[in-house]
Amino acid sequence: MNRTVQDRMEQASALRKSGSCNCAQAILETLKDQTDLDKETLHQLGAGFGGGMGNMEATCGSLIAANMILGLSTKGEKTLLSSRKLIEGFKELSGATKCRDLKQMTDGKPLCSCDQCVRNAISLYCEIAGIRDI
Repeated sequence: MNRTVQDRMEQASALRKSGSCNCAQAILETLKDQTDLDKETLHQLGAGFGGGMGNMEATCGSLIAANMILGLSTKGEKTLLSSRKLIEGFKELSGATKCRDLKQMTDGKPLCSCDQCVRNAISLYCEIAGIRDI
């Protein structure tokens, strides 16, 4: 089944909003077709990244998960270059990479909502991985 980038963004957003997944798990489940891992294993991998690594102390869970999938999908080949592109693109779209900074309130709104972080991570992963709308 072919899914568009927009379909993937919507799926990740819906998973996160459902409460069944944290941000990282929503990315991992949405991009499951890019790996050989099953849903349960991916959920376990992403379990510690809700609220960013270290509970808002470090990198956004969405960004971590997209980077994990990059490593799996590239089988480790030239992953560092792709990772750099992912991080730079995420920072440009979201305004930061650290969960605490993303959730910092300005004018009553966070710099970047969890929903938008999930969408940004999916969009950037697809761009870097060459997944295009059909």
